[in-house]
Amino acid sequence: MMNVLDFRNSPLDRRTLRTRVPRASVDISDAISAVGPMIQDIRERGRAAVLEYTERFDHVQPDTLRVPAAALAAALEGLAPAVRSALEETITRARAVAEADVRSAVTTEFTGGGTVTTRWLPVDRVGLYVPGGLAVYPSTVVMNVVPAQAAGVPSLAIASPPQADGLPHPTVLAAAAMLGVDEVWAMGGSQAIAAFAYGFDDGEDLEPVDLITGPGNAFVAAAKASVRGVVGIDAVAGPTEIIVLADATADPRFVAADLVSQAEHDPLAASVLVTAEASLAEAVQDELRTQVAATAHTDRVRRALAGNQSGIVLVDDLDAGIAVLNAYAGEHVELMVADPQAVAARVTNGGTLFLGDHSPVALGDYCSGSNHVLPTLGTAAYSSALGVQSFLKGSQVVDYPRDALAAVAEHVTVLATEEDLPAHGTAVTVRFGGDV
Repeated sequence: MMNVLDFRNSPLDRRTLRTRVPRASVDISDAISAVGPMIQDIRERGRAAVLEYTERFDHVQPDTLRVPAAALAAALEGLAPAVRSALEETITRARAVAEADVRSAVTTEFTGGGTVTTRWLPVDRVGLYVPGGLAVYPSTVVMNVVPAQAAGVPSLAIASPPQADGLPHPTVLAAAAMLGVDEVWAMGGSQAIAAFAYGFDDGEDLEPVDLITGPGNAFVAAAKASVRGVVGIDAVAGPTEIIVLADATADPRFVAADLVSQAEHDPLAASVLVTAEASLAEAVQDELRTQVAATAHTDRVRRALAGNQSGIVLVDDLDAGIAVLNAYAGEHVELMVADPQAVAARVTNGGTLFLGDHSPVALGDYCSGSNHVLPTLGTAAYSSALGVQSFLKGSQVVDYPRDALAAVAEHVTVLATEEDLPAHGTAVTVRFGGDV
């Protein structure tokens, strides 16, 4: 069912681990070349070009790209009570975590009354992309909107691909309505990213955004990479991934179920098990044969699990397993071990860690309060989950009265002379009667 890689009795240096542990490989260069002319066309022709690409790729001709307020209200009205209740709980928990993460301004004072204040300001306008494709993602609406709102972003717009009726999926619309987002656009793929970056005013008005967040396919990722610099982006994301560290205490049913749940996303999804227990690996393989046959998306899951991006990694011991996890820097890291809290303290690279039998990744996808927009492809080694900080920009305010400047004036002039920038020193000394 899954490929097995035996790392036992092998050196586990960082280079070896980074090259041998199974992982999805993503090359979006061809996609960037493909979307480049489209982005330029939308920049030049605006809404008319978006409508043409929508017809070509989504096979619909919407009357308007902006979703009418009545359609948002109708989607919320028609939402099944159980789904509404689940979304409400998801929103409540996500908001609690997001609001706790908001940063306050901090002021540092120096001799003479000089101060530096670090403040955190929300991005003015954000475009949130919610994909369609193989699944429906109202949870992605929540994960993008809630931290942006907690950060205080004053202007939010959502884009999501239109269905046959010319509107995004009704559950996506309902989630937007629940969160009070009334600017929703029926746009998908790279055309939505280009429209967010450049805006348009021909027939309908879409103001360009400052930041684009949200997941998508290779063409969405390529479009985000192409407009980065014109606007900010959260990340160029790859296929989703899970890496599970399991010891002899792990239940193979739980391990297999979590590997399957991640493989369900996409045939390119990566599911990796790391263990020192060969018997556990065999038991998980047996469980996978049963569970994959019984799941709704058997073919998709089977392809993901059998792909080169997935596999079972056998290691000598727990220490070696932790080394694999830190080198992999996975999007989702599950610790199915006897003392998950102790192991978690040693895992330094991971988008989100899930501890023990009752913290599956599926919980994080929906209702843990954590954010499910996470770094992939090893970027968790240096980047973070989407959160309040993603929508804030740091700014420092310097306020030095005369005495405070006098206290460091000589240091400034010495350093300016050392760097052969004498005018910098003069800009200070002139304030104390020096020559220009």
